[in-house]
Amino acid sequence: MDNPAINDHKIHALIAQRWSPRAFDSRPVETDKLAQLFEAARWSSSCFNDQPWTFIVATKDDTVNYQKLLDCLVPANVSWAQVAPVLGLIIAQKNFKHNGKPNAWGEYDAGQAAATLVLQAAALNLVAHQMGGFDPAKAIATFSIPETARPIAAIAIGYEGETNNLPPDLQEREIAPRTRYPLSSFVFTGEWGNAAQFV
Repeated sequence: MDNPAINDHKIHALIAQRWSPRAFDSRPVETDKLAQLFEAARWSSSCFNDQPWTFIVATKDDTVNYQKLLDCLVPANVSWAQVAPVLGLIIAQKNFKHNGKPNAWGEYDAGQAAATLVLQAAALNLVAHQMGGFDPAKAIATFSIPETARPIAAIAIGYEGETNNLPPDLQEREIAPRTRYPLSSFVFTGEWGNAAQFV
């Protein structure tokens, strides 16, 4: 389903094209495309170039690890994510690699890496849906994630599927118009709440 962003100002077509559907096709993602996604994430920017991200990923043909990832999701997300051919966790390192001190920007940087991955997915005609609806404690226990790292999101990746394969309530959400707050509500100048003139 084509569902581009309706823009107030011109943006790159790739950004307008990117969205987070829940309807996935079960078709596997080619291994070279998967590698390209994580190569894109690798080249994301980060504080001190520390690259404080880790991804735990499983494809559907890796049935054991795929099920382990699926079991970390909340039931509402399992209902649709179980069709996606690739599931993963996005994990942020808590400390800098170069000095071991706390990295206050680790989660921010891991989020940037995930965003870069998602844009690369859009460039390859793939879709990705990031989720906060997962059990971090279960993920930590299941995948032996060390105390020095924190799982911050789950992600489903694949080819877009048919909306009518979703439960009725999710079909409505899938076809609802995409909305965003106006720029004037979050781009300020001078002081908080004072909208920048160019927006």
